[in-house]
Formats: sequence, C-alpha cells, structure tokens
Amino acid sequence: MLPTLTPTEIDRYRRQMMLPGLGETGQRQLKGTTALVTGVGGLGGTAALYLAVAGVGKLILVRGGDLQRDDLNRQVLMTDDWVGKPRVFKARETLAQLNPDIAIAAVCEYVTADNIDDLVQQADIALDCAFDFKERDLLNAACVRWGKPMVEAAMNSMDAYLTTIVPGQTPCLTCLFPEKPEWNRWGFGVLGAVSGTLACLAALEAIKLITGLGDPLLGQLLTMDLARAEFAKRRTYHDPDCAVCGQSAQSSVSARLPDTAPVSL
Repeated sequence: MLPTLTPTEIDRYRRQMMLPGLGETGQRQLKGTTALVTGVGGLGGTAALYLAVAGVGKLILVRGGDLQRDDLNRQVLMTDDWVGKPRVFKARETLAQLNPDIAIAAVCEYVTADNIDDLVQQADIALDCAFDFKERDLLNAACVRWGKPMVEAAMNSMDAYLTTIVPGQTPCLTCLFPEKPEWNRWGFGVLGAVSGTLACLAALEAIKLITGLGDPLLGQLLTMDLARAEFAKRRTYHDPDCAVCGQSAQSSVSARLPDTAPVSL
C-alpha cells in the first residue's frame, strides 16, 4: 500500500503533482521509494538534491572521504567551512534542511564487496554516480543479483553518458563496457555545470522509473557532448554470455537467492 501524503507534503509538491502522468499517485510512489545514491559528489550529490526536493521518501547516501576545496566548484551540497570533514554528512545536513519530510541515511564508506549487497537490499532503486569502474561494477552486479533497477550516469571532461538498467529487461553495465578503461579520478578537468546537467537527467530517469512518467532510457544509451551541445541515443547490446547478467550467470544467481528475493519496481 502506498503511503499517504500529509497536508504539508501536498502543499510542497503541489506544482509537480499538476504534471499529467504524475499526480497524487505518482507522488505517493515517490514517497514510498528508497533510493541508493553512490558517489555523492558533483554528480551524485546534485542528483540526490533533486530526488530530495521531488519527495523520494528515503535516500541512502554512500561516499567515503573528506571534502576538499577543489570539490567546491561542483558539489553544490557542500560549503567552504566543511573542507576536511566527511562530505556525506554535510550532504545529509543540506538535504534535510531542504526537505525535512524525507529520511536520509549517510554512509561514510566507499562501495566495497563487503557492504554492497546490504546497501542494495535496503533500496528500491540505485543511482550509480561513483568515480571509478570498481565501485560501478560492484553496484551493477549487486543490482542484477537482487533485481533492483539502476540509473547509470558518468562523465569525463565535457562528455557524459546516461542509461537505465533493469535486470532481466535491459543490458547491464558489463554488457555495455565488458573491458574497463584505465581511470584516474584526478586525471580530467571537471566543470560543475557539466556534472550538474547530467545529475538532473539522472534524477529525472529515476523519477520516471518510479512513477511511470514519460519514457526512461531502457535499452538505450544517451551520449552527450556538452562542448557542442550534441546528444545522441544508441541502442545497447544485451550480451547473452555476459559474466554478470548472461544466462549462465543468472542460473547461478537464482540457485543462491532465497525465494523472497526483492524484485524491481
């Protein structure tokens, strides 16, 4: 059963509930959703901001490390006086001030093989905004194992890509990138408006998937060259022999999962 909206929430979300295809039912679906956001930086933090103000009922924010001053050109949840402190706690504080009607859990850890299954099982949907493929692959595999949809967003300089992955329906991240590129988190420039642009689209993908509003990027990869304002959609290939979501991999997963394993939205 979907949660009811309080008078304050009805007032807060009144303008977005006017959207055809969302309405009060969609708003209640948002309230009943727990979203996991990994990599709460310029991309993940901004995506979390728009999920918070849209009324997603609970956010689980996962990011290790302390805030550095050169993060401030893009990490809009941060303030200069927080430099040197764990950024995920500041993210929780800022979001709680923006919307006190939602629940926010802050996990000051990086994604690891030891914590990812527990994190994914607590959520209904995940947003992959991590800074390297090690964390991304761990989240992708866990979402496939537990049948949870994942919004995949990444950027490099002025380029970005976005897709939505639903286990059993779409290719997974390993289908898209079977060979992982070398990645240096300090090796490329970052403009805050680029990460912010992608973050808004990632949050919108999650909202669409939760509420049924519009058409999410299922089986499609949206690529963006923001230096030229060029956007393209490409169909993604579902590898039947994928080590993560292929037939043999899924047979192995099914044999290990309990009968009560969660399903996707």
